[in-house]
Amino acid sequence: MPAATPSAVAGATITGLDMAAYLVSDAARAIAFYRDVLGLEPTAIDEQGRGAEFALPDGSVFGVWRAPDGPTSGASNMFAVADIQAAVTQFRARGLELSPPMETPGCWMSFGQDPDGNGIIIHQRKAHGG
Repeated sequence: MPAATPSAVAGATITGLDMAAYLVSDAARAIAFYRDVLGLEPTAIDEQGRGAEFALPDGSVFGVWRAPDGPTSGASNMFAVADIQAAVTQFRARGLELSPPMETPGCWMSFGQDPDGNGIIIHQRKAHGG
């Protein structure tokens, strides 16, 4: 039975994937991290324990997979949120180390890593014209 999903703070829920797929050394650990720390539920789990896929509310999908004879880490995913400050606060409270949000002309971003050293970018797009 999967662990209960931590409740989300308004604006901090991941709503999409702006960029996708990680290779991992330990599929079960990676699945637990994305479920328990980031609050995502797997939508498909490989029956042989090699990984899982996660479908997000906007219809995008990303996966975590253990390659039997390949690299054990790599990639960087950009996760969309509505409120960068709320998201960074929530994910830090769940144990994710994140940089202070930085502003660009089109977005805000905060950088961190999963247990395998893959890049995680918490990302809030600015409204058009703003």
